[in-house]
Amino acid sequence: DEEFDELFAERLRILADCRALKNLAEAFLHPEQPVKAIPTTFGRNYFDRPSAPAVMDDEDADEEAEILEDVENLKKAARAYLHPEVGVRVEDTTLFGRNYFERPSAPEVETFEEAEERAKILAEAAALKQLASDYMHPEVGVKTTDPTLFGRNYFNRYSAPETEEDEFADERAEILAEAVALKKSSVAYMHPEVGVCLEDANLFGRNYFERASAPDAENMEEAKERAKILAEAAALKQLASDYMHPEV
Repeated sequence: DEEFDELFAERLRILADCRALKNLAEAFLHPEQPVKAIPTTFGRNYFDRPSAPAVMDDEDADEEAEILEDVENLKKAARAYLHPEVGVRVEDTTLFGRNYFERPSAPEVETFEEAEERAKILAEAAALKQLASDYMHPEVGVKTTDPTLFGRNYFNRYSAPETEEDEFADERAEILAEAVALKKSSVAYMHPEVGVCLEDANLFGRNYFERASAPDAENMEEAKERAKILAEAAALKQLASDYMHPEV
């Protein structure tokens, strides 16, 4: 009987400890529940004290958790969009799919070394283009974003040759164009035997020298023969004049 009483007393102590642990766990997991106490006991509530931080209710806490979850998902989506080179991490081994960037029809992707090399080449090409543009168009002013940079202008120096203004340059170009047109017109007038060169195959017209009413034209042999006869006639005329007028 004594042994039974000891076992029974130990059992009661174990159940009391379990009941106390259960109450402690419930109080920790549900701090919103009020504390049940014996009317003869009293104390200050830790969560309702004047200096306690503000406590959200269940609806506000759930809404805050949903908002934080949405923000986390948006952050993850933005990171995946900005860094497509980062591999996809899957925690569920049952999920699988084809990689969009490694599919057979995907375009070739540059490596980091190739991308850096291409960036250097493009930068050098841009610098060469800027240099060629500065060389071909010296009239364009130099643009700088640093106000501390300054220097002497090569084209406005005291020893620089005089530069024409835009109006004078345009007028000079018009005068030269008119001179070229007049020269071409005079050459065409003085040398009618030169054929007309046409660049447009759609242009055509009647030949003035080969028209039906044109006078007969000598060939080269007849023209040379006539020139010789006229030269001999002029020489004979000069000889007769010298014979008839020896006093001259």
